Amino acid sequence: MTDAPILSVKDLQKSFGAVTAAKDINVDIPAGQVVGVIGANGAGKTTFVNMVTGYLKPSGGTIRFRGRDITGIAPRLAVHQGLTRSFQVSQVFMTLSVRQNLLSALALARRKGGALLRRIAGPELLAECDAIMARYGLTDVAEHEASALSQGSRKLLDIAMAVVSGPRMLLLDEPTSGVAAEEKFAIMDTVMSALKASGTTVLFIEHDMEIVERYVDRVLAFFSGEVICDAPPARALIDPKVRELVIGDTRAPTATTATTGQAEAAYA
Repeated sequence: MTDAPILSVKDLQKSFGAVTAAKDINVDIPAGQVVGVIGANGAGKTTFVNMVTGYLKPSGGTIRFRGRDITGIAPRLAVHQGLTRSFQVSQVFMTLSVRQNLLSALALARRKGGALLRRIAGPELLAECDAIMARYGLTDVAEHEASALSQGSRKLLDIAMAVVSGPRMLLLDEPTSGVAAEEKFAIMDTVMSALKASGTTVLFIEHDMEIVERYVDRVLAFFSGEVICDAPPARALIDPKVRELVIGDTRAPTATTATTGQAEAAYA
């Protein structure tokens, strides 16, 4: 990890008519950091991520990625710059197998122009596909249709498809949403291990406070379009504003009540 920010957001604003969805957001994220974004529904989390990745044009402010101004960039150009994302609902081809999904993503990431018309399953792409499936724990379900996968495996496939282009930064929208409780830690262990090995900077929206505490270096807590806390999870999850406005627990934090298990129960 270096001290130089890979992502620098200054005075970011977004309004929809008279409604302010984002206000005065100032965030610097160093390369290699894992950042969790928390907040109640409508707090501005997704608006922030959508502006960073080009799905929404800011009303004001600037976004710099790897030193370049990408404010208002088109999503496909953001991917070319090394900034990719996944969505809360998995974006996979449900009637294709895991292998076919990954091969399609690899072909799009590695080829341009007429090369896209060549046979997808060439030896180089097949070898790369096998390596990705092994890294994300998908080898045993390689020939299964995406529609037949558990929600956890489908999430792994979706994230694996998002990183085939070798992004420098990945933004995830609720990576454990819909995943069975007994699967969530195994899924996140696999994802975070793979991303750490590749040196990918990660920012993810998450409602599960156990996941936040366990996997992030830093928390950005949103409320009413503003960042109300920017701190390591041990501090953020006992911050009075976060407890009241995000977690929904107005009790004074103690050694017992400040644990994420109770925080998550209160948030749910």
